[in-house]
Amino acid sequence: MTLGRAGQEEWGRVKLRLKAELGEDVFSSWFTRVNLESCDNGVVNLSVPTQFLKNWLQGRYRDRLIRICQDEFDAVRNIEFFVRGAIRPLGMGLGDAEPQNVDMRQINVPPKPVPRVVAPPSASENREAEDVLAGSPLDQRYSFDNFIEGKSNAFALAAARRASDQRPGEPVAFNPLYLQAAVGLGKTHLLQAIAHQARAAGRRVVYLTAEHFMYRFVAALKSQSALAFKDSLRAIDLLLIDDLQFLQGKQIQQEFCHTLNSLIDNARQVVVAADRPPVDLEAVDERVKSRLAGGLLVEIGEPDYDMRRKILNIRVAAAKRAFPTLVVSDAVLDYVAQNVTASGRDLDGAVNRLVHQNQLTGEEISLDMAELALRDLLRGKETRRVKIEDIQRVVSKHYNVSKADMLSARRTQTVVLPRQIAMYLSKTMTPRSLPEIGRRFGNRDHTTVLHAVRKIEALSNADRTMKELLDALKRQIDA
Repeated sequence: MTLGRAGQEEWGRVKLRLKAELGEDVFSSWFTRVNLESCDNGVVNLSVPTQFLKNWLQGRYRDRLIRICQDEFDAVRNIEFFVRGAIRPLGMGLGDAEPQNVDMRQINVPPKPVPRVVAPPSASENREAEDVLAGSPLDQRYSFDNFIEGKSNAFALAAARRASDQRPGEPVAFNPLYLQAAVGLGKTHLLQAIAHQARAAGRRVVYLTAEHFMYRFVAALKSQSALAFKDSLRAIDLLLIDDLQFLQGKQIQQEFCHTLNSLIDNARQVVVAADRPPVDLEAVDERVKSRLAGGLLVEIGEPDYDMRRKILNIRVAAAKRAFPTLVVSDAVLDYVAQNVTASGRDLDGAVNRLVHQNQLTGEEISLDMAELALRDLLRGKETRRVKIEDIQRVVSKHYNVSKADMLSARRTQTVVLPRQIAMYLSKTMTPRSLPEIGRRFGNRDHTTVLHAVRKIEALSNADRTMKELLDALKRQIDA
């Protein structure tokens, strides 16, 4: 079966089943960047962005993926992974103060990495140390000059510039700097802009994704060069870690914590980016979260209307250089800016769709065309993500029970009922699996959570007072 709309629908069902079986956190960590490329001759071909992710999925989830794909696709015998090029979609930060000559037809060509200006290793340093100093590939397009500034990211931009200007030996103003943002809001752009500017000033800089850090550390252990890995990483001036939410493994996290402590204690700048605040990094060691929380936390919010309009103007101006006859009215741009609100990456996707549909079909870019072409991007804004901690806090306050008692082994009715209600609300208001909820309630078994959910559900159906109480608690949690 060649790849088409039907194939993507089947792959969508595969992802839904993976999320249901593995839970939201595991799915988000390992499967959101897996793409279906083709399904031919009984083989499902999946692409991933890194070699590390390919090895991880092959070693841990291959059999599960084959089983699910066999249920959803016709006559599937096997799956194959391959690493796609280092392609990054144009994100929030990829705009210029003035439109540049960007060929929209070449938008997916992987950029050439920027030459690295790092001190050459001495003769005693081995190859592993050289690889660590090289870090993850940088994108030459990510710089401060073409970062689009708005109210939602002005503080983050100022903090990033300050971190990039830090000189060796000078007191560090804030350490670590922690950038929190959802996908497509520019945190990777800022991290790489810091790396470019600091390297240009002659500082020893290492930029690593969490996946790359894990891969390097495991490789160093296997090659018995872990000491060289640690020493080289702690001898730098600036460490930047991207996508920290993907950091996994007890030993790897311990080494990251030691490295973090060593750099901070020696006045070396550390900058970290993740899609959630430190307290919500559920897979990360408590010592790491504590150290990260002690620095400067800066959240990058969604772009406001003026910023979205500016992004669209820049993207359309670049498209017009590639397609001189292109016409996009202000009414269409206003419509897109008002309705596509989540991220700059979504705005990039909106412009790409409109431009290419116009070029391929000759259809005028009208409001009707925009509404149809962008229907999946025009859905209402996602409701606020409810956290289990919010549920525990609200229920504990209502019943005047401490959170410690709720998570304890106490079996008195004054504790059991609030605990069961909190478990029920956690299951109905969050995407967490039963085992995940059990772990967040004092490491209880998933069957205990299931019993609580069924009991409160039955009480709600039979008792109007209980139903009204649950509705009231939900309103407080959503507030």
